[in-house]
Amino acid sequence: MHGEVPKKELKVEPRGRWRRGLAILVVLAIVVGALAYVFFGMHAQQPRIGGRAARFAATGPVPVLVAAAATQDVPVYLNAVGTTKALNTVTVRSQVDGKLIAVNFAEGQDVKKGDILAHIDPTTFKAVYDQALAKKAQDEALLANAQRDLARYEQLAATNAINRQQADTQRALVAQDTAQLQSDQAAIESAQATLGYADIRAPIDGRTGIRQVDAGNIVHSSDSGGIVTLTQIKPIAVTFSIPQQDIQTVNDAFAKGPLAADALRSDNNKVIEHGKLTWSTTRSIPRPARSS
Repeated sequence: MHGEVPKKELKVEPRGRWRRGLAILVVLAIVVGALAYVFFGMHAQQPRIGGRAARFAATGPVPVLVAAAATQDVPVYLNAVGTTKALNTVTVRSQVDGKLIAVNFAEGQDVKKGDILAHIDPTTFKAVYDQALAKKAQDEALLANAQRDLARYEQLAATNAINRQQADTQRALVAQDTAQLQSDQAAIESAQATLGYADIRAPIDGRTGIRQVDAGNIVHSSDSGGIVTLTQIKPIAVTFSIPQQDIQTVNDAFAKGPLAADALRSDNNKVIEHGKLTWSTTRSIPRPARSS
């Protein structure tokens, strides 16, 4: 029963094998670090070398323009918010009473000065004009007869065949008939003007607004609404104000010559109109007017 207790074997690794494993781990760490630098460090530095040097390397040197330095004036601009305003606005009304028989424009149409916008029945006005012409013809016949009588009376008065007073009376009658003819001519011109008012014409170049009266209605010279409103937008005015501290600068420049003004879009990216600056003495506001 009694015997010797078996001994447990103890394994002891050599020292050189441990060192070899440690060296392998160090080498692997160096390789991993080098690979990380190549793949991550180089890419991180790429944007910094992709500027002018990379552009030159890809396309070559960029050509530049060379000019001699010179002294000259440069434009100085003042920016302001403006409001467009029609240069002229006219409410077209009838100058006579009558029936509107035709409307010759469309809403929003561009018309020229003198274009017929509407037409009123001219029958009554034509009758008055013809009556004035007939009255003048009648008085011309009376004047011609009075002048012949005056010539005979003057011959008879020269030989004392009749009283001198008869010749003077006839001379006064001739003067009266002459004045009547002048009155007839004035009546003809008045009737002709009234007849012309039957054609309602555009007083200015402009664009028509909303039609206020349709054909078939009776219009009067006292109507407040009128027939249509004309707005002149070519040329057009733009009013704007400037800071008080810039008024003297603008005045000094304005005294040397006309100043140009440019109208820009709301985004300030494009010039949509060119004009000239005019100074409003009533409001002390500069405005470019009569732009093309």
